[in-house]
Amino acid sequence: MSFQAYIDNIRAKTGKTPDEFKRLARKEGLLQPDGSLKAGIRASDIVAWLKRDFGLGHGHAMAIYATLKGRMK
Repeated sequence: MSFQAYIDNIRAKTGKTPDEFKRLARKEGLLQPDGSLKAGIRASDIVAWLKRDFGLGHGHAMAIYATLKGRMK
C-alpha cells in the first residue's frame, strides 16, 4: 500500500487530514508550538493516542506519526 493510500484510508475512517491531526496533537500536548514533538514524546506515545482516540491500526498510526515528524506530507 502506498503512503498516500494510508492517508486516504485514514481520512475515510476519521474524516481528518494530517494537518488536522497535527492540530489535535498540539492540543493533546504532544507537540511544541513550532510543530515539533515535545521532548520525551516517542512514536509509541503518538501511536497509543491515535489507536485509543481514533481507532487507527498500528500501520495507519505510524503513517500519521511520519507526517508529524515531517518525514512525509
